[in-house]
Amino acid sequence: MKTEQEIMQNWHVDISKPLVSICCITYNHEHYIGDALNGFLMQQTDFPFEVVVGEDCSTDNSRKIIEQYFQTYPNIIKLITSGDNVGANINSERTIRSCQGKYIAVCEGDDYWTDPFKLQKQ
Repeated sequence: MKTEQEIMQNWHVDISKPLVSICCITYNHEHYIGDALNGFLMQQTDFPFEVVVGEDCSTDNSRKIIEQYFQTYPNIIKLITSGDNVGANINSERTIRSCQGKYIAVCEGDDYWTDPFKLQKQ
């Protein structure tokens, strides 16, 4: 995996204003969320992006896994949580509302991307 600095090295504009937000909702995706996050973090872009993860009070280790990624990529990953399970609809709404990008790409926590140029091409 690349470091946060390596991911952001080609972003030649203000990194605090992402062009694209990756919206990812998750609940009990312990076995998949790492692949999803790795697919987001392998993206090669010349613009800033953020990863907004809505974690819906999972009963497995999903939150712990996401928190480890958040600690490593604090300028890219934003974690949205709550003390209670709010359900898929509310989790989706609050996660989308937290996105700051002009464009939003959606990928749920049990899915993943394999093309490192997906965001750049689209």
